[in-house]
Amino acid sequence: MDLSLFNYELPDGRIAYYPARQRDLSRLMVLDRNSGQISHGKFPDVVDYMQPGDGLVVNDTRVLKARLYARRLTGGKVEIFLLEEINYEGGNCWQVLTHPTRRVKEGEELFLDETSTLEVVKKLPTGKSIIKFKSKTEAARIIAKYGHIPLPIYIHRPDEKKDETRYQTIFSRVTKTRAVAAPTAGLHFTNRTIGRIKKKGVEIIPITLHVGYGTFKTVKVDNIDEHSVDPEYAEISKGAASRINKIREAGGKIFAVGTTSVRTLESASIIDGKVQPFSDYVDLYIKPGHEFKLVDHLITNFHLPRSSLMILVSAFAGREKIIEAYNMAVDDGYRFYSYGDCMLIL
Repeated sequence: MDLSLFNYELPDGRIAYYPARQRDLSRLMVLDRNSGQISHGKFPDVVDYMQPGDGLVVNDTRVLKARLYARRLTGGKVEIFLLEEINYEGGNCWQVLTHPTRRVKEGEELFLDETSTLEVVKKLPTGKSIIKFKSKTEAARIIAKYGHIPLPIYIHRPDEKKDETRYQTIFSRVTKTRAVAAPTAGLHFTNRTIGRIKKKGVEIIPITLHVGYGTFKTVKVDNIDEHSVDPEYAEISKGAASRINKIREAGGKIFAVGTTSVRTLESASIIDGKVQPFSDYVDLYIKPGHEFKLVDHLITNFHLPRSSLMILVSAFAGREKIIEAYNMAVDDGYRFYSYGDCMLIL
């Protein structure tokens, strides 16, 4: 299929640069993928579409303060984007992006302050670099003190203090601080909404996908079949797999919160009708023609045109229905992207 089929026109004024005043004040568009019917409401209305015995699958990853601003010995400024901690030269190393890339030299020391430094140990052919902290403790201290929340590039503003909480979901766990972007569909949930969901008899099931920088990877090919997505670490625990299996066996429906939950669920093996636990890197690229094994309903934000996420939701709901819904959302003043409004696809 041609990439142009997944395009729509979005005025700049429709991009949400800040979150709603409260998490659950976002608008909710509901699309029935069978009938094509569209309705509108507020995010808390999502509870009305759930039934006792259903399951809500959420991503419990937490966003790392992945953006650092350092200086060279010459005084020049360098932006460092932490991608992933790696096992290299005895540890304490991270794969990063630096800007400007060409100025940074192998073996160079970069300064966060007079005593907080890191070393560029290798520049890679991919344009990435490997940096080394003095110790694991020092890395944690520097990230906590100097790290910035890595807001997506289309949010044209510096990060602010409130982004440290508003760009994290209430499901996120400190022990799972590895994502460099938020699983944004989860940003709309509050403890109050979750309380209503539980009271209705719906089970909350956490799984994990550490969102990588590849989530922003541009689709650069005309034929979408030629695109690929970067690997990201994901896991479904034994307990989560068991709970999902029990819900499915009893006839309950699985609501996936976000495309990251969808990709994790759909990457799982099913043996004798049962979801198998796993922990591994996944690179499942979901496009039209994919047969969904586990996901019955999807809660998701409005995505960039011509993106792999736009392709994924089109695979789930049907391309024409998604384009129609997105055009309606634009005309009706919905807010788009990470801090924007939400969509429930039934």
